[in-house]
Amino acid sequence: MKKIVLAPDSFKGTMSALEVCQIQEATIRGMLPDCRIEMLPMADGGEGMTSAYLALFGGEEVHLTVTGPHGRPQAAYYGILPDGRAVMEMAIAAGLPAMGDQKNPLTATTFGVGEMLLHAAQHGVKRVLLGLGGSATNDCGIGMASALGYRFLDSTGEEVQPQARNLGRVERIIKPDHLPELDIQAACDVDNPLCGPRGATYVFGPQKGADSAMLELLEAGMCHFAEKLHQELGAEVANQPGAGAAGGLGAAVEAFLGGSRKPGIEMLLDAAHFDDMIADADLVLTGEGRIDQQSIYGKVPFGVGNRCKKAGVPCVALCGSIGTGAEAIYDYGVTAIFSAVTGPASFEKIQQTCRNDMNRLTESVLRLIVRSVAQKVR
Repeated sequence: MKKIVLAPDSFKGTMSALEVCQIQEATIRGMLPDCRIEMLPMADGGEGMTSAYLALFGGEEVHLTVTGPHGRPQAAYYGILPDGRAVMEMAIAAGLPAMGDQKNPLTATTFGVGEMLLHAAQHGVKRVLLGLGGSATNDCGIGMASALGYRFLDSTGEEVQPQARNLGRVERIIKPDHLPELDIQAACDVDNPLCGPRGATYVFGPQKGADSAMLELLEAGMCHFAEKLHQELGAEVANQPGAGAAGGLGAAVEAFLGGSRKPGIEMLLDAAHFDDMIADADLVLTGEGRIDQQSIYGKVPFGVGNRCKKAGVPCVALCGSIGTGAEAIYDYGVTAIFSAVTGPASFEKIQQTCRNDMNRLTESVLRLIVRSVAQKVR
């Protein structure tokens, strides 16, 4: 085996994409010292997007304090690339990990995302790559819009608190006199629409803490708010692919800021010239923390697998765990899936053992592949 390309996503809450690459590289070096290894830490718009772009292009981090999804101040950062673009993740300001065991999509806010955008604009940024993924929110970007100066009124003319639980009360949307002049391209990690069975609420609401009653309330509010975005701002976003990303922030970027959306994985693969990178590869290793049915909606293994399928290169996914519907990824270029978790374990235990688990898994998979190749040569 002459060349292996490593292109994993981060494993949420345990390892960054770069850490996964480094563990796999060390393992491969020990078994195949003459093999050429190319590493491309990946991100699909969620956690790790900023570091992935900074690793690829260079640049610097900008640190600030924003309002977290829980409404309290929290540390955040974004990157400035050499060409002057800012790259940022909504999850830094409104991500699920910040909520801990107090998940509540009725009140979780994207206000901090708007604060990051304002900060970048005030420091001379004109173009922004905004990653949409890993959100704790289902507020259709009403929090972000509020931070940018938008106001929301109910049927009596009273101002509505910008939270998901109040989306159904909004009747009027008042634009600010001045908006930051930003050209925003949103990187979506999923292609789900805003509303309906595949929409933001029903597909992703449960992982953000929504029970069945809450899902109905959130969905009704989201659909009502989508109508108001059309009536008040002329934005027809409800059924567009990616509009449901990050709890509806995909729709909000277009409606409130005139931004555009593109699959985040495709943006990074194109920027890294991935097709050229794998043209002479014998194997590509990809993966994410958990592969399941949602992975085919635009996650890293889906994007990497598709490119490998077109190039005729075997692609193996090494992940933390395998969930329901994971086998769907086989139709999109992934040859096989392997899990690093060997048995029942708490998340705290997995955090302690994940690096050794990835080392062990990489070695086991390589042993299988190398043995298979050797037998064919004979």
